Amino acid sequence: MQINHPGKQIPSFLSKEPVAPSAIPLGYGLEKAFKTPRALTETEIQDLIRRFAVSAALAKEAGFTGVQIHGAHGYLVSQFLSPRHNQRTDDWGGSPENRLRFAIEVYRAIRARVGENYPVGIKLNSADFQKDGFSEEESMNVVAVLEKEGIDMVEVSGGTYERPAMVGGVAKASTLAREAYFLDYANKVRQTVSVPLGVTGGFRSGPAMNRAIAEGDTDMVGLARPLALFPDLPQKLFDDPNFGVSLKRPTTGVKFLNQMAMLDITWYEAQLALMGKGKSPDPDYSPWLTILHMFRQLGQNAFKKRRA
Repeated sequence: MQINHPGKQIPSFLSKEPVAPSAIPLGYGLEKAFKTPRALTETEIQDLIRRFAVSAALAKEAGFTGVQIHGAHGYLVSQFLSPRHNQRTDDWGGSPENRLRFAIEVYRAIRARVGENYPVGIKLNSADFQKDGFSEEESMNVVAVLEKEGIDMVEVSGGTYERPAMVGGVAKASTLAREAYFLDYANKVRQTVSVPLGVTGGFRSGPAMNRAIAEGDTDMVGLARPLALFPDLPQKLFDDPNFGVSLKRPTTGVKFLNQMAMLDITWYEAQLALMGKGKSPDPDYSPWLTILHMFRQLGQNAFKKRRA
């Protein structure tokens, strides 16, 4: 089970006062949909660390065979790691070591609650792909430190809501040709650590997945969007190692509307909702219907908080 806290990456209709390491708003036009956060206090930081640990203990009790700390994609753990978003002057910010402290303390607290033999991993950005953001060099250092701490697995991803590399938003043509967005980074970090690695983002075909594993770039392949359209994809790959899928990027044709509705995410949420109703995914599902349904839901809930 993946354990996460959004920090300031929570829409304004869900939180009137989001919290983050520092009172720095999201940029790139997202400040219109996300409120400026309040900086966390020392007491609140300690409480959040405890909450991560309690969540992990409950996951173990409920029967989950492992937990993963979400430390990527610009959420709270990622915000603490980023010099762009964490400009604190106390022991939780400033130097790379201080910015890493929150992730380390969350891991230690979880480990203390679940025991030495329970799998604990982390999803980590290879980089934020932003000026003055979390860099590849810092990310590699985080992996090395977490390996010494005893982390069981590191899943490599990248990007934030501001720079959505996790959906291919900033991928180069050479990267897209290899399918996976973060293999170059995984290959570099593989030279310095032995902790099991997983790579998520961009994989679409059996040959690319098998090549990445055979060449030692990753130990595991993560799939997300392809499974939302082809839930039987793993079986198809077992039946035909050359099988692959092609995914078109959903768009209304209006860039601002796509961004405001976070269409790269919500369109795939709509596919999951179809399956939840016993229906099949629909590759031709209208992006406009996705947006209309989203706004209709918000209206029905009167902009009240909801659990995702």
